[in-house]
Amino acid sequence: MVPLETGSSLKIYTRTGDAGSTGLFGGGRVSKGDIRVEAYGEVDELNASIGVAIAALGAASLPSSPLMIEGLRRVQVDLFPIGAYLATPGADGSAAAARHLPPLPSGEISALEEWIDAATARLPELKSFILPGGSVVAAELHRARTVCRRAERRVTQLSDEATVEGSVLAYLNRLSDLLFTLARLANLEAGAEDVPWSGRR
Repeated sequence: MVPLETGSSLKIYTRTGDAGSTGLFGGGRVSKGDIRVEAYGEVDELNASIGVAIAALGAASLPSSPLMIEGLRRVQVDLFPIGAYLATPGADGSAAAARHLPPLPSGEISALEEWIDAATARLPELKSFILPGGSVVAAELHRARTVCRRAERRVTQLSDEATVEGSVLAYLNRLSDLLFTLARLANLEAGAEDVPWSGRR
């Protein structure tokens, strides 16, 4: 294989993780199977899933696509400091550990709630459980929601072993509610029905 020509000496691979360990912010190495690595890894996957939903929104050109894309990009920005925080042992109790971390998006939780309320006001009353699906955009938003729930579970597991700032869990919890609500709004704007669950017949 011929290597690509680049103008930088920075390499994407370091070989330091070949034996199954990884470095944490602030120093120290742990197994890639460590619950802390699981937690910030799930947040990273959540960010990627939201990126897929944004791409779907751009392709669908729904009436609310520009606003949803702008808001979800802000969410992606919020998830970076959350991931950095989770990757830093002692960030809650050590000023030195937290010194170089960007601030957590604690103040954005109320903004997520306002967005949920505004979107819910446009939706018909939900009278039954619904299946993830309908339009492609809604399906992608539902998929991001399930990844968000998984991230929340992993961060909760981490909080059983180490101190985790409460706003991190609150943000993820509210974000999953937002993604559910936006999925319903995407179906409404796409002229697609939410798929009700009625059990097997």
